Amino acid sequence: MRSSARAGGSIEICSRLTSCFTHHIGSCGRRSGRGLAQIIEKLSLYLKGWRGYFGFCETPSVLRKLDEWIRRRLRAVVWTQWKHGRTRFDELQRRGVGRELALKTAGNPRGPWRLANSAGLTMALPNIFFASRGLPYLATR
Repeated sequence: MRSSARAGGSIEICSRLTSCFTHHIGSCGRRSGRGLAQIIEKLSLYLKGWRGYFGFCETPSVLRKLDEWIRRRLRAVVWTQWKHGRTRFDELQRRGVGRELALKTAGNPRGPWRLANSAGLTMALPNIFFASRGLPYLATR
């Protein structure tokens, strides 16, 4: 945490801490063999601690960006867990994505990180999906 006297004494999160944060969160779902529920359970403890410590900072945009990054990372984890194109297509349709968009998304050759920001995957796995499973927000809503 850094206090900037030039900025009128505002309290902000330094970039070194945000990079440590993203490194820690990024490693949670990678090659762990855990399901989404276990990953969210592990993350929620870490996020609650982070929110308790940095929740009073005067740069909520940084916390919002980290929230977006976390949910995108979880979408990428879910996408890799679905593994095959047919499973991906079926899951997208089951979660309310239209047939054309589900076909386009499931057949996309791009990697999981890029697809985690796609329209099909954000429709199938909206923010409320993760909130209903116990993932807390860093930024106050």
